[in-house]
Amino acid sequence: MIRPATSADIPVLHALVESAFRGDSARGGWTHEADLLDGQRTDPAALAEAIGDPDRTILIAFAGDDAIGCVEVKRAGTGRSALGLLSVRPDRQAEGLGRRLVTAAESHARDHHGAASMEMTVIAVRRELIAWYERQGYARTGEVRPFPMDDPRFGLPRTTLSFVVLARGLV
Repeated sequence: MIRPATSADIPVLHALVESAFRGDSARGGWTHEADLLDGQRTDPAALAEAIGDPDRTILIAFAGDDAIGCVEVKRAGTGRSALGLLSVRPDRQAEGLGRRLVTAAESHARDHHGAASMEMTVIAVRRELIAWYERQGYARTGEVRPFPMDDPRFGLPRTTLSFVVLARGLV
């Protein structure tokens, strides 16, 4: 089941995101950033802000009562939405859940934002992840954006990082 997250989901959502991106638990999956960044991926306040913003939705996937994945969709301008925070619990990766969450995010963007395109940023050195998104139909736009190197809310980089922008049409 995939549904919009509510404020009641923040504790399990926070634990899910951190387990997918940071620390030793993240190393159990292939999508982690544990070798690039220390510190947090997000915090409960940022998740609450996203859930409370009418232009942002976090979709959360459950298997029974267990949160196993999530993705954020936000309005990014006229006709555009942005995908972010795609997280799948490390022990549930390679089951197709990431693909289902991307599809759910794209449907949400079309249905709720009237989006004709979806964009995202991915840390440039994450070649394997970029290749996965390209297999889902996303393409590099050529745009590069800076990583917030001095903002510990997004993690503590071990090296200089930047983002590449990927996009795909939704119609």
